[in-house]
Amino acid sequence: MATITNFLPRSLSSPLNKPNCNSTFHSQFPFLPFSTSTKRRPKSTTTLETSNRTPNVVVSKATAAPGTKKAERDEKVQRVHSVEEFDEALHAAKNKLVVVEFAASHSHHSRQIYPFMVDLSRTCNDVVFLLVVGDESEKTKELCTREKIEQVPHFSFYKSMEKIHEEEGIGPDQLIGDVLYYGDNHSAVEQLHSRQDVEKLIDDHKVDHKLIVLDVGLKHCGPCVKVYPTVIKLSKQMSDSVVFARMNGDENDSCMQFLKDMDVVEVPTFLFIRDGEICGRYVGSGKGELIGEILRYQGVRVTY
Repeated sequence: MATITNFLPRSLSSPLNKPNCNSTFHSQFPFLPFSTSTKRRPKSTTTLETSNRTPNVVVSKATAAPGTKKAERDEKVQRVHSVEEFDEALHAAKNKLVVVEFAASHSHHSRQIYPFMVDLSRTCNDVVFLLVVGDESEKTKELCTREKIEQVPHFSFYKSMEKIHEEEGIGPDQLIGDVLYYGDNHSAVEQLHSRQDVEKLIDDHKVDHKLIVLDVGLKHCGPCVKVYPTVIKLSKQMSDSVVFARMNGDENDSCMQFLKDMDVVEVPTFLFIRDGEICGRYVGSGKGELIGEILRYQGVRVTY
């Protein structure tokens, strides 16, 4: 889990201090692009070559040769060929989540992960997916240089033209988790953006006496991303008796003040609320433990 070390208000453009690492969850989150040459390179990445050789075409099971109009239309993954096209795509997406894969024609790892992004593009209709093949041309090399891409596959996540997260060398499960966490606008999980939102949610469910499970996290929190697919699944399975909601503490000053008022110092923290009262909490990203705690506050006897 990650420890919040500073509750002082700050502008939205200024990131939180980096959460401390926990040896169990390895929650070390970079806020800046991967630009240092001394860091250990993940095994599942490939160095992005910038030579002027003619690139080979990336071909995967899920796609014909990139660049064909049929593949782009069927997969809903937009191929970007220049800085201008990239900026235009971000602008056109407005407040939708934009997921960008920076790949290379010679990268085995890029070919492995790309089909999973294609599958996501078919199911996540409110997310925009872009593909940049870094060694395709001088223009794509220029784009990768501007975005400080050194290793591929590299995934960057944008909202409202602002980079909100990035990963490199990740597998399919991590990619799916990131897309769900940063682009969730359609699940049964209520998205809360202020203390007023929390108070309204509590008032709305004083009559039906439903248990409210409030997932409190941070934007750049690995454990928060890890457990969120479970939260979405539970919100669908328990919709008759439990209300699930989420708040990112570093979204704005109101959210951060709420975390401080609730004595939240580690994330993810799950607050259990019923009839306007906080009846308990669970700190961590263990799926089994979370389910057990929810059942316990539902009156089910749970033995660990």
